[in-house]
Amino acid sequence: MKIKSLKLVYFSPTGTTKKITQGIARGINQINVDLIDITKPNVRKQRLQTLENELLVVAIPVYMGRVPALLMEWLHALKANNTPTVGIVVYGNRAYEDALLELKNVLIKCGCKLIAGAAFVGEHSFSSSELPSSEGRPDASDLNHAELFGRKVNEKLLSILSIDHISDINVPGCYPYGGVTELWKVDFIAVSDRCSQCGICIEGCPVGAIDSENSNLIDKEKCILCCACIKNCPQKARTMKPGLMKDAAIRAHERFKERKEPIFFF
Repeated sequence: MKIKSLKLVYFSPTGTTKKITQGIARGINQINVDLIDITKPNVRKQRLQTLENELLVVAIPVYMGRVPALLMEWLHALKANNTPTVGIVVYGNRAYEDALLELKNVLIKCGCKLIAGAAFVGEHSFSSSELPSSEGRPDASDLNHAELFGRKVNEKLLSILSIDHISDINVPGCYPYGGVTELWKVDFIAVSDRCSQCGICIEGCPVGAIDSENSNLIDKEKCILCCACIKNCPQKARTMKPGLMKDAAIRAHERFKERKEPIFFF
């Protein structure tokens, strides 16, 4: 089965999911590639439509064992026409629980034909120099695995005669899904006097939770705890306050040190 183009969709506030997606794309090695970064709020306002002769790759981070609730409206609006699709989840070396199964089921309802899935590890969003958790991942080994996965996806496509010959893939997970989709509403970010109001955190926030006039002000009702503003601050002016989030960062650092590797499903 030949495809005419590749659509790469990813949500990646801290860049880890983007790196995995780009590695997969290198392995697939398709000339016509459309990158769709739904981290940006304005992109999530646009509905995506795909065709049978395209390959769709959807990559999302795992939030508390689930697909981020923020993405559900956009995902459910996706309109596919028997499009061969790859579902990817990226988690912080703890567990991806039901996220891959949930993503698979959502994509199938939108008209996608799942040909493969994978779970990759990225640096935990709560990770810091003080409490490193899966620090530096995806690393060179992870990106090599991503390229290998992309090549295997391409090989599978070439082995399929037509869309009608795609069989279902089994991925781990339970239904009804466990975990939680409601995020904590906490005031957890401390801003020091090193902040220069450069605006990088404002531009990079995927939900517009940081005040456009004063980056010290954060709307905790909008915040999705991605920590992109902390990780991307060039002045290192943003840190976690003691409390619920800092405790979770400590647990992630202490309990999940054993390295987990990418897993593929075909």
